[in-house]
Formats: sequence, C-alpha cells, structure tokens
Amino acid sequence: MVSGTCGSGKTTLAMEFLVRGALSGEACAHFTATEPSVKLLENIRQFAFFNMNMIDDGLINVFDMDVLYSWLGLDKATFDLDDVHALIKAIVDIVNTIGVTRLVVDSVTTLCYKIKSEQLIRDFLFTLGKKLSTLGCTTLLISEITSASENAHWSSFGVEEAIADGIIVMGDVERMGHLLRFLQVVKMRGTAHSRAKHSIELTPLGVMLTPMLKWGAMSDKQSRWGS
Repeated sequence: MVSGTCGSGKTTLAMEFLVRGALSGEACAHFTATEPSVKLLENIRQFAFFNMNMIDDGLINVFDMDVLYSWLGLDKATFDLDDVHALIKAIVDIVNTIGVTRLVVDSVTTLCYKIKSEQLIRDFLFTLGKKLSTLGCTTLLISEITSASENAHWSSFGVEEAIADGIIVMGDVERMGHLLRFLQVVKMRGTAHSRAKHSIELTPLGVMLTPMLKWGAMSDKQSRWGS
C-alpha cells in the first residue's frame, strides 16, 4: 500500500517502480482509475527515466479501469459481491496472461468508492492481494488520504492497512515556508526496515530520497538545496 496526500508523488513513485522492473526484463502493468491513461503518460513523459518505447514494446501495459468496466458490463454506480468477484477475476486473468510480476493499481481508493460495504471492501482487497501473491506478483495499491499525520489512518477506509503486507506513507511537511515531500515506511511484514521519514525529490532521473533528522529539521544536504 502506497498511501499519500494529493501531489505527494505516489503516481511518480509507482511508475518508476514499473520502469525499473521493465528495464530488468520484468513484465509490468498499470491499472489507472484516477485519470485516463493518455493523461497519465503525458504527465510521466517529462521524466528522463521514462521512455514511451516501454509502452509501445509492451514492457509496461497500461489499462484504463473505465475500459475494463465496459468490457465487464460494470457500468453501474455501485458494485455488489458478484461485480467485485468479476473485477478481481479480470485483473488476475490479465496478470496471469501477460505474466506480470510488477503491478500498480492507481488508485484502489477510486475502485473502492464503487463498493459501499466496508466488508466488501475488505474482502476485495484481501482476495485481490491473496490471488496476486500466488502468482508471484508484487503489487502497489495506491491509496489517497487527506492527511499523513501520525494520528491519521494510513489508508482511505481504515481497513486496507491491516491487510497490506507493507505500507509506504507519502505526504508534505512544512519547513521554512516550503512544503517538502516526505516518504516513510511504516509497515513491511517479514523484514527489518527503517521507519524514519525521508525527504523526497521528484527529479528527472527519478525519485531521490534523503534522510530527515529525527527532530524534523533538514539535513545539511537539504539545506544546501534550499539555498
């Protein structure tokens, strides 16, 4: 689960995750529910790490969820149990057919807006994650949150964070009148990891992380960037 506020860099991080996989010969897929794929690709083309040939050559496969809904006949305002199962099956079938090993769903929040039952949301996320894990697929589920503060939920609905194997939180922190993006790994099952906040920069070459001091001040390197 990659949870973050608006503009915190979630989509860029997720796309670079796919690009690095594609460069290593992995099959990658991106399901976009928040914005049309044309707009997504137009925005990501500004980064030097991305090359449209990856799309043209089928190394990264981008799917519009609205198109998938149309294929499945899910042109309704809300999803019931059968609809949820049909959606999971469609995603898993695509992953299985292509042999996807890196998958991004951006965003799972948008998908879950069509599921009105909290229990159905939990079942949807749990079943999707379980089925994908049996295929050897590493999935980033993008979750939109309004606050990345320590007292807030790490997910949109408050249930995803218990199901996900890992949680990466992204947000903004104000320093000297500027908003700095930060990234923090708050959960990662089965492995030791740092829970410290890192300042991130969305550079043309990709996402760059710099450790932030525990008391919240910027490191010397960050201070030099600001000057």
